[in-house]
Amino acid sequence: MRETPEDIARLQALLDASHAAAGAHLRSIFADERRVAAADLPARLPGVQITHLATVTAHGEPRVAPVDGLFFRGRLHVGTAPGAMRARHVRVRPRVSASIAHGEDFALVLHGRAVELDLDAREHEGLRAYYVEVYGEWWEQFRRGNVYWQLEPERLYSFAGAVATDPVPAE
Repeated sequence: MRETPEDIARLQALLDASHAAAGAHLRSIFADERRVAAADLPARLPGVQITHLATVTAHGEPRVAPVDGLFFRGRLHVGTAPGAMRARHVRVRPRVSASIAHGEDFALVLHGRAVELDLDAREHEGLRAYYVEVYGEWWEQFRRGNVYWQLEPERLYSFAGAVATDPVPAE
C-alpha cells in the first residue's frame, strides 16, 4: 500500500461527505452496507485500472473514453497523448468525471478536476516509480511527450456489489 494514514483519512472524509450529500437514488444503490472504505480501496485498485474519463467539448458536449488509470496516494492518475481530443478538452476545461467498474462487484465514481502533472518534478518521484513498477522500464521513454493528470475529486463514491448478508442464489 502506497497510501499514508493521512491519504486514507482524507479519502475517507471525502467518501463520507460525498455520500452524505448524494441524492436518495444514489444512496439507495451505494447504500451504507455496500460502500467501500478508503482503507480498502488500494487493495481493490492495484496496477492499471481501465478508467472511463469524461470531458466536455467547447460546445458543452460530453465525451467519455477509457484510459489507463493508476491509483496512487489515494488519487487516480491518468495520461494520454498531447494531441488527443481529451487532452485538448482538459487543458481548457479541467472539470472531469471518471469511473472504474469491475463488473457488478465494484465501482468507483469521481467528479472533480484534472490537474496536469510535471512528472519530472521531484515531488512525483514516487508516482514515476509506481508507473515503472506497473509498466516496466520502457515506460520512462514512453512517457516523454505525453501528458499526465492527477484527478482531484470533489465528490467520490465507492460501491461493492455483494455483501455478506445477500442471499446466495439457489442452484
